[in-house]
Amino acid sequence: MDATLETSEENGFYDRNAAAKLHERIEKRQQVLAEDVERRKEAKQSQSVAEEKSEYFVSSFNAERAGIQELLSGCSGADRPTVTQKLEEATAKMTQLQKFLNDSMIFLSQYQIRVAQGALQKLQASLNETREEALPKKKFAFRSRTKAAENVSDSPPPPSSETVSSGVTKVDEATISAQTGFSNISNESLTKTSEEIQSSDVLLTHLTNCKVRLYGSPSTLHLKHITACEVLCGPVATSVFVDHCSNSVLGLACQQLRTHNTTDTQVYLHVTSRAIIEDCQGVSFAPFCWSYPTLDQDFAVSGLDQDRNNWSQVDDFNWLAAGTPSPNWTVIPEADRKTTWDP
Repeated sequence: MDATLETSEENGFYDRNAAAKLHERIEKRQQVLAEDVERRKEAKQSQSVAEEKSEYFVSSFNAERAGIQELLSGCSGADRPTVTQKLEEATAKMTQLQKFLNDSMIFLSQYQIRVAQGALQKLQASLNETREEALPKKKFAFRSRTKAAENVSDSPPPPSSETVSSGVTKVDEATISAQTGFSNISNESLTKTSEEIQSSDVLLTHLTNCKVRLYGSPSTLHLKHITACEVLCGPVATSVFVDHCSNSVLGLACQQLRTHNTTDTQVYLHVTSRAIIEDCQGVSFAPFCWSYPTLDQDFAVSGLDQDRNNWSQVDDFNWLAAGTPSPNWTVIPEADRKTTWDP
């Protein structure tokens, strides 16, 4: 009787042990299945994200390419200053488009990469052809340098090494061709009258903690290496070029604004086309609000439309994410905008 009872207890123990092992195997199997389902889910989500990124790339790339083609088409029959501006903008956009492709290769297929690279090569060839037709080299470089030698004997020599390393040729050419301006000055108030700057190229370079007032309508304005300054300028007939500006306040009216390598700077702007920034951070914008007695007359001389101001339409060449605001520029809140400039 005791042996039978002992045998029964042993059988019960083994049955329970077997059931526990079976339950453990079932749980492990369910865990493996659950992990497999999760991996498949993650893979599907990853594929979906990659497809969405790919679709976004194709859409954005084609839009940017069309914009460059439109710029090149606009060079046909245009005058030389307009052609120069369009080619410069097209070149900058080409650089950004190549960077966009490079950054996107991680999720693009080899076929998509080849197609995009082919499109870029065709665009570059078209850009080179347009430049050669519209701006023949032999009519340009040596004449401008000779004229510069005659007209700006007192100006500092152009920083040729910086021109090669930075690639900002348009701004560096100003050192050669500018006929008036200020350079290498700190802690002063500086003024140019309408008679001094009217229809001239103006260059401001290497200024620190200065207040600058430019009355009148210059042809172009170049600002380079400006630190902790307040610069106000009357209507500029064509473009304003800003490079390496920091901790400053600018008041500008122009046809086009090009800003490079600029940080923590406020721009009170009137622009009839677009404002363009590149390699900038902490730049903020508000409408142009400086006034002086002959401002309306200077607007008329410049040919700018006072009723057309695209001050808040800023193109950031370092930010191609459509529909998402660039983190590199903001609008100055109305409560924080400056309204009084001079006592």
